[in-house]
Amino acid sequence: MHKGFLSAGIVSAGLSVILGAFAAHGIKSKVTADVLAIFETGVRYQMYHAFALLFTAIMFQYFDSKQVLWAGYLFIIGIVLFSGSLYLLTYFKGVGNNAFNWLGAITPFGGTAFIAGWVLLLVAVITKK
Repeated sequence: MHKGFLSAGIVSAGLSVILGAFAAHGIKSKVTADVLAIFETGVRYQMYHAFALLFTAIMFQYFDSKQVLWAGYLFIIGIVLFSGSLYLLTYFKGVGNNAFNWLGAITPFGGTAFIAGWVLLLVAVITKK
């Protein structure tokens, strides 16, 4: 088992719950529905990939390979880039600052990291002897 990925998954899942509650109770009345949807997408994908990190941590026990290791790193990178960019975009849109709309261009890099992580897990399974 990979303790680092297990810890990162647990922390990320906990933060997802906290951020989801913040969205529901803290900012829901302060932003438009479109801006809230951006934030909720970040929370949702963070939680999905928190579970992916937990799965990767357990998988590492059975598939001690570079593919599984890199999958975990890519899930962490994806959370930071994908969800992080959406959280920042939500903040700046919420305060009426459209100068940071370019943050939306970072989000696909996080999505690509997520996809690459899943592909690497598949490769690890397929190539296991």
